[in-house]
Amino acid sequence: MTPQPNPQVGAAVKAADRKHVFHSWSAQELIDPLAVAGAEGSYFWDYDGNRYLDFTSGLVYTNIGYQHPKVVAAIQEQAGKMTTFAPAFAIESRSEAARLIAERTPGDLDKIFFTNAGADAVEHALRMARLHTGRPKVLSAYRSYHGGTQQAINATGDPRRWASDTGTAGVVRFWAPFLYRSRFYAETEEQECARALEHLEATIQFEGPQTIAAIILETVPGTAGIMLPPAGYLAGVRDLCDRYGIVFILDEVMAGFGRTGKWFAADLYDVTPDLMTFAKGVNSGYVPLGGVAISGAIAETFAKRPYPGGLTYSGHPLACAAAVATINVMEEEGIVEHAAKLGSEVIEPALRDLASRHPSVGEVRGVGMFWALELVRDRSTREPLVPYNAAGEANAPMAAFGAAAKANGLWPFINMNRTHVVPALNITESEAKEGLSALDVALAAADEHVA
Repeated sequence: MTPQPNPQVGAAVKAADRKHVFHSWSAQELIDPLAVAGAEGSYFWDYDGNRYLDFTSGLVYTNIGYQHPKVVAAIQEQAGKMTTFAPAFAIESRSEAARLIAERTPGDLDKIFFTNAGADAVEHALRMARLHTGRPKVLSAYRSYHGGTQQAINATGDPRRWASDTGTAGVVRFWAPFLYRSRFYAETEEQECARALEHLEATIQFEGPQTIAAIILETVPGTAGIMLPPAGYLAGVRDLCDRYGIVFILDEVMAGFGRTGKWFAADLYDVTPDLMTFAKGVNSGYVPLGGVAISGAIAETFAKRPYPGGLTYSGHPLACAAAVATINVMEEEGIVEHAAKLGSEVIEPALRDLASRHPSVGEVRGVGMFWALELVRDRSTREPLVPYNAAGEANAPMAAFGAAAKANGLWPFINMNRTHVVPALNITESEAKEGLSALDVALAAADEHVA
């Protein structure tokens, strides 16, 4: 679709936004939201006719791109039959969505509890674990993100939790493996894995295993930097959970539904959790939907004991119809396989080439359509391009990088010292190369701040 400029309408949209919309994670008077006129496939455009290649997949959820006609048609068809219905009933789109999800989850994660998003999926997974074990504590990792609701934000391990963290939510944090910025003085992935597991077991022992309900991890941490766990780590966590009677929760809200080139990132590591949260890519974000995939043992806990939780819109018919259509489209069009192939044959080689030419790139890491570039001032010392949790003038180098990307028609995903490459999973090879070329130009702005 060719964008048609209409600056008058754009100005009205922007004015209404600035007057009435309260934006998340923002100082309201310091932001300047772009007024978006439309989107299709891997692109969106503004009211001035400027078109952007979206390397963020919305917010890492439009896994099949914007406005896929088959998903749009499924939502329209469902709206014509039944726009909404209470969650206590058996509804065709809800039942079919649950069946399709359960067919793809690892192990015996065959029961699906639907939520409205990833954060409340985490809320309910933690509640289920505590009720199942009768224990109060949850262990979560630094460098993690699990959502913005009260329990989910307290389980998060990045600065976004600080304003809401009372220290009374029963969450204890630990260091997960990340060799590039190792907390364990490791020199190899094997050392990092072994020392991280030793640290986690010590944390369990000193906190008291009998007090710990769950360990929650993002299978592949997303906004924290797409740090792939070393071989053996998740299996080691699974073993620790089994040894101490702890529920193992994997958060696949961002990594799930093809992002890593597998239906779920857990499949990369041949590990099955007790609970797994999902959202985002389950229906490409077309209608809000999330959920918890539940193992047989935990489902049995609530077979004759009521689960004390629910949501008005749990398994909303429109959202579930979108999920059914999205999963079917991904199967029919081989989107998961495409993500794996394009990631290994196009994205990864191009990013490693960029790293060889741009001194601001300290590390490239990722898999499938899930990549990050770690930006630094000095490769030898690994000094970050900007300080941790930088804002204002301290964040100027990253702001300059982002502005350069947008000026070249690329909308980047930036978090602290990283730019993520997370386009739609069905992005074409030519579109991917277009975005990587724009990224090449934008990195020159980061290079200017290299020591």
